[in-house]
Amino acid sequence: MQPANLLFIMSDEHSKRVLGCYGNPPIKTPHLDRLAVRGTRFADAYTNCPICVPARASFATGRYVHEIRCWDNAIAYDGCVPSWGHRLMEQGHRVTSIGKLHYLDSDPRRNGFDEEILPLHIVNGVGDLLGLIRDELPRRAGSARLGPEAGPGESEYTRYDRSIAGETVKWLSDEAPKYRGKPWALYVGFVSPHFPLIAPPEFYSLYPEDKVPWPDMYEPDQRPRHPFTDAMRKCMCFDEPFDPPMVRRAIAAYMGLVSFLDDNIGKILRALEETGLAASTRVIYASDHGDNLGTRGMWGKSTMYEESAGIPMIMAGPDVPRGGWCPTPVTLADGFPTFIHALGARPDARDQGLPGHSLLDIAQGYVPRRTILSEYHAAAAICGSFMIRHGKWKYVHYVELPPMLFDLAADPHERHDLGRNASHEAVIRECEAALRAVVDPEAVDRLARADQHAAIEKHGGTDAILKRGTFRYSPPPGVKASYY
Repeated sequence: MQPANLLFIMSDEHSKRVLGCYGNPPIKTPHLDRLAVRGTRFADAYTNCPICVPARASFATGRYVHEIRCWDNAIAYDGCVPSWGHRLMEQGHRVTSIGKLHYLDSDPRRNGFDEEILPLHIVNGVGDLLGLIRDELPRRAGSARLGPEAGPGESEYTRYDRSIAGETVKWLSDEAPKYRGKPWALYVGFVSPHFPLIAPPEFYSLYPEDKVPWPDMYEPDQRPRHPFTDAMRKCMCFDEPFDPPMVRRAIAAYMGLVSFLDDNIGKILRALEETGLAASTRVIYASDHGDNLGTRGMWGKSTMYEESAGIPMIMAGPDVPRGGWCPTPVTLADGFPTFIHALGARPDARDQGLPGHSLLDIAQGYVPRRTILSEYHAAAAICGSFMIRHGKWKYVHYVELPPMLFDLAADPHERHDLGRNASHEAVIRECEAALRAVVDPEAVDRLARADQHAAIEKHGGTDAILKRGTFRYSPPPGVKASYY
């Protein structure tokens, strides 16, 4: 396999269910759909944590969240654990980032980049302190603004994404030709379709409100009950103000933002062609996590359901099977070995034992079976949650709470939780054993809480954090966070 450049495009909060090439033709994503035709889609791709900061720390380091202890949106990647960027830079490859990273701060060399263009990091180097408080969950009142603000228009995020696309096109034209000696790595981080659910009118209008699909299991009497998700709905009060027209506006806006994202990605892919770089560049598209989008009465991320923990992942370029559909489960932690492999860098002995595999090998069928892990210890979590894929089974372990179990072959929309079904006790035991071969849930839950308690004390205690309040989302460069 010949070394080649690697362009990795990451979006924010994109559910794989809202993408044409993942089986949803009404969603207008022509550029990503064409990328899939000339490459490989990973059918069962997952985030390592369904919230921004921990997911991106796993992506950077190739390690699971509990290994690097970046538990939530206030404990971010600080460069102490080597990233794929550090390893590539050590061997003389050019490594650039454009757009959202969500690390501790803007020190490119410490973060594993030669340069960072328009970086978005955690707010004021502190992040979301409210998410540290988990013993008694606070009500996150700002969540209730999601529905009322949804609709057509422009936001800080849509303007930011246009700038990211423009800077990427410029980099491919002006900078990439300077680095012909060795393959380069370019990471591009968009924020769409992350809320606010405000989509540019030309993309919002693609999805008439009376035609958008109604969320599955949305009605109150249809919503599954579990102590973990019940507590999350109460803390993350997204759905409280929603009425039917608001639901439809929110979904139309989210779909519009996905098409807006696709349009920006199209500009980048077009620039690759126009600069003559397409033949020597592999492209990977993924998201940091998904979005529940009203399913089961939940919005945002933070759950282990497919809408939230599942992500799209598409790879195309030299040596990637065309029109491929790969069933092997993959995660963002596979990014680290993929960068090393794709650029032809030497694997470092210090990275032995990483849980990931090169996506290039997986796409070729060299890694047919594996157990992957996603975990969550952040905002609105009354306990640690841990998810594995074990063949057709998805098993979700909640510390000191009942588990969830889904047969994704028979029940891809996860309407039937078998976690408390006596006839599946043997499967549950088998899945729990597979999970415990990877992680000790109780020990990790204790460690996460200890680190979070220490962070709370560092910032003046619970009362001080509650008084200070928090922000709804991290603003782009040059914009101050609005606290509530």
